[in-house]
Amino acid sequence: MSAREQHGTQAVGILGGMGPAAGADFVRLFVQACTERMGLLGIPVHDQAYPEHWLAQVPIPDRTAALRDSRPGAHQPAEPMLQVTGRLVALGVRVLAIACNTAHAWHGLLQQRFPQLLVLHGVQEVVAELAARKVRGVGLLATQGTYDAGLYQRALECCGIDCFVPAAHEREQLMQGIYDGVKAGNHALARERFEAVALALRQRCAVSTLIMGCTEIPLALSEHPRLEGLALLNPSAVLAAALARHAYCNACGPGAANAAPALPRTAVRPPSVPPVSASKPTP
Repeated sequence: MSAREQHGTQAVGILGGMGPAAGADFVRLFVQACTERMGLLGIPVHDQAYPEHWLAQVPIPDRTAALRDSRPGAHQPAEPMLQVTGRLVALGVRVLAIACNTAHAWHGLLQQRFPQLLVLHGVQEVVAELAARKVRGVGLLATQGTYDAGLYQRALECCGIDCFVPAAHEREQLMQGIYDGVKAGNHALARERFEAVALALRQRCAVSTLIMGCTEIPLALSEHPRLEGLALLNPSAVLAAALARHAYCNACGPGAANAAPALPRTAVRPPSVPPVSASKPTP
């Protein structure tokens, strides 16, 4: 009997490279979530009990730039995302997580092209987590592309959760923190920019929960006395936990009956976001 059969796991994949540091951090979060999942299921933790998981770190064109320039061309991320997803499917991957918030603008395209694969919707997982916590209002730190696509705003509105977004100049600060900060290796600059916007949102909107809606943001922003009273929600951690639940969906350890199950495919419903095609993304 193989380790996969013994522990009731299935192969899962992570679509990374957006950027590479965020993809690598997602694997860390996934392994941590698997360890916690094994504890809930009563499965002894050892190397062979972890599920088969594949990280694809490939150069993907910038998502925000693509959403702002809908012309077909090499600057569009859809084709490389489809290609690498196909490779993961060929490796036996059954469930896929996208380690980039903005890239969820292409979620519908990936799911449509690969109906045999369950592509988790990270935004919807975050909204479900907030609803379970009975959060009524949040601040959103994200890329300009995520704001433009309305990924979180629409999903939160559907669940009756108010979404407060930064002013235009504050969004520029966030983009500087992401691109000139984390992606360029200047974490001090990134933290300064992210904290400034977080504190501005708290003061202006009286929010106590912030969604760190770009995978680069949690790499530089964390709990700190200056942010006292603000709960920082990391979508990557939420999505990694969802991926772990699906990886162990067939587990039969002594704690399996009491562990929260993975949602069935029909229960995973993406928010109402205009679909993005391979040739012409919706701006």
